[in-house]
Amino acid sequence: MKRTLDVMAGRIAALLQTQSPSLYLYGSAVLDDFRPGWSDIDILCLTQTAISPQQAGKLLCLRQALSAEFPEVPHFRCFEGGFLSLGAFLSGEPDRVVYWGSSGQRITDRHIFDSFAMWELLHDGALLYGAEIRAKLTEPSYAALLRDTARHYEAIRSYAAKTKRGIRSCGWLLDIARGLYTVRTGRVIAKTAAGEWALANGLCPDPETMERALLVRKAPRRFDGDEDTLNWSETLGGAIQRFADVLEAELAAVQTEGFVLPNK
Repeated sequence: MKRTLDVMAGRIAALLQTQSPSLYLYGSAVLDDFRPGWSDIDILCLTQTAISPQQAGKLLCLRQALSAEFPEVPHFRCFEGGFLSLGAFLSGEPDRVVYWGSSGQRITDRHIFDSFAMWELLHDGALLYGAEIRAKLTEPSYAALLRDTARHYEAIRSYAAKTKRGIRSCGWLLDIARGLYTVRTGRVIAKTAAGEWALANGLCPDPETMERALLVRKAPRRFDGDEDTLNWSETLGGAIQRFADVLEAELAAVQTEGFVLPNK
């Protein structure tokens, strides 16, 4: 991983040197939860001035270019994140933004960065290159974390009633566990740790399903081609929705208190 990060950070720094970039790593890669075959490498690059069209064009397919240039260095295609000016990031105003996602890359005018990502960046993020500028960012409120948890909950209700064939269908269970942890603590935790926490606290209506999901999460490459696991992954809708019932109840309870963090 270090070699991958060093190469990527060095190339980004060279491309954006005239904009004085600050490049951050956050998410599973800094939470000791990076799982090759499942996880992304989340980055955020904030510049002092706007990225030029020429720079944006070079950044756009940098992941693919580095994969071809350094075939012996893994994980370049796992990088996801955004590149934009600090001013636009703080204000939400349109800017030239380069976005890398799991399904491709594009040049756009805004970068969506939810409260979970901001919390991770501020509390656990690592500066890979440039000046430390996180003091200029605002920590998300408990109410903001609740709103994003509720948004995740709605997505689970809408898209996970029936699960697709694939190991990432297990991720819905871990997303719910992380949401529960955030509602109860006002903090953000890694997905694997959240699943383990939910099990330890007796929050899972289907504990055996969560236990198996955690096994898959911890060794995705082992299970990705396993027919029994793939067949099972298509049957998780019921367990996911029952677990979502738990999150729904937690959200309803805390919302009646006016977004007040329990025990605080």
